[in-house]
Order: sequence, then C-alpha cells, then structure tokens
Amino acid sequence: MKTLRTFALLWLIAAASGIAEDKAKTDGPSSVWVAEKDGNRIYLAGTIHLMREKDYPLPEVFEQAYRDSKKLVFELPPGSEGAGEVAQRMQRMGSYPANDTLGNHVAPGTLRQVLEWAEKKSVPTATLKGYRPWFISLIIASVEYQALGAVADRGLDTWFEKRAAKDSKKSAGLETVEYQLSLFSGLSDKLQEELLLQTLDEAVSMKKNFNELLTAWRDGDLAKLQEIMFRDADKFPELMEDFLNKRNQAWIAPIMQHLSEGGQVMVLVGAGHLGGKSGVLELLKLKGCTIRQLGR
Repeated sequence: MKTLRTFALLWLIAAASGIAEDKAKTDGPSSVWVAEKDGNRIYLAGTIHLMREKDYPLPEVFEQAYRDSKKLVFELPPGSEGAGEVAQRMQRMGSYPANDTLGNHVAPGTLRQVLEWAEKKSVPTATLKGYRPWFISLIIASVEYQALGAVADRGLDTWFEKRAAKDSKKSAGLETVEYQLSLFSGLSDKLQEELLLQTLDEAVSMKKNFNELLTAWRDGDLAKLQEIMFRDADKFPELMEDFLNKRNQAWIAPIMQHLSEGGQVMVLVGAGHLGGKSGVLELLKLKGCTIRQLGR
C-alpha cells in the first residue's frame, strides 16, 4: 500500500493540435486543467489517491492528456515507494521505544477513542498502543477506506504510473520520500494528537464524504472538493501549513521548469492541492500562467 499517498488524500501539455477542445467540452468540466505561458503549456490533473474498481473508466480527458504527454510528473518519483521499504521505514518511525506507549503522549479521552475504534474494527489494541498518533491515523484511514473498496493500488497515480512504465514514457516526481517522511517525524505530540482526533472524527462519516468527493472530482468542482476535504482546516492551521501550503509552494518551481522546457507534460497531484487561494492553480497564475479547465 502506498502509505504516503494515503495520508496525502486524507488531508490532492501537449501541442495545440492534441486537445480536441470542442469535443471535450460537451459533457461538462473535468479535473484536468491546462497551464499556458509564452506559447508553452502543460496538463495539470487532479488525482484521487485511493479509488474503487467501480470508479473506472476515467473521464476521457484524462486519457487524452496522457496520450498527448511525453512525460508524467507525480508527487513522488515512480518506484520510490516500492518493495515495501517505505512502509517498513514508516512503521519503525511510527513506533515508540519498548518502554514507551501511546497513553504517555495523548489525553485519556483520545486513548479511549482509539481503543474503542480498535475494538469495533477487531484491531489488536496492544499493537496500537505501541504506535505514535500519526501512524495510528494512517492505520485508521487504511482500514476505513479498504472497507469502502478504496485502495491506493486503484488510485489515479498508480494507474498512470503503470501506464507510463508500460508505454516507456518518462516520469519524475515533485518531491522525495525523505521529505515526506520528514513531515511525520517533525510533528510534535500536540499536532500528532490533533491529526489523530481529526482522523477518528472523519472515520464516522467517511463513506458519505468519499462518495461526495468522487462526484465533485469527476465534475471538476474545485470549490466542492475544497469544502469536503478541508471542512475543519481552520482547527488545524499548522498541519495545513506543513502538509498542504508549503508543499504547494515548493512544487511551483519544478512545474514552471517543465513548462519552460516546452510542455508535453502531464502533472498529476492530489486534487486537494489545486484549488483555493494557496492552491497550485492560483500560484501558477501569480507566475503569469493562464489557467484553463478542460471538459470531460
């Protein structure tokens, strides 16, 4: 399982002859945009990192963007999470020393909620007590999404990674595994507990929210996506800054570099990273790009 992208979810161009605009716009907007500057352009595709089998086939515009691109750019370089190595590293990072336990780092009420969730889901409580709150958040998310049939192996990123490898298309990443791991290792006990409480809260309405999320994504409704994914964002400003805003800012330079090199690139990032004032689309506008949403 692609654990880094799982967490990211919990918290998201080719030559002019290749887009076929008139046909694409007949069925409404999509979650694919074009960024243009100085005669160059690239595709920006909002992805969902965990999906269900029934969420396929994808809107045709995603396939068109893929066909028109010679290179794909993901949040992480393809293959960087392979062979279970990252998952093992995360589990080691997410474990307390033998003489420590979760109850020493969270409030009694938080511990009680974790144990109640574990009992309900038949997850060994003794095991959970040995993990740090951020890692327990990942476990909760994984269990809840798997119950919905939504897994990373069916996510858009994995889907297109496999396609690119099969078709021998170039691929790259916007950040490294080491950077993403540092996001977790740098969290204070306070922020970890906030993250855990948020995940426990989201688990209650996850099915309803996920269905709404997929509908908004398919419709290219960024405003709705933002509303669903960040309903409680104001309660967690530090987490939003580290896991969303700073990353969005850091991605702009490499995206602009790909654009300046002539495009024919499809950039795929979590849909939650695209919208809003601090989102990738608005940040690219500040760099002089013209942004255009494509139809599905």
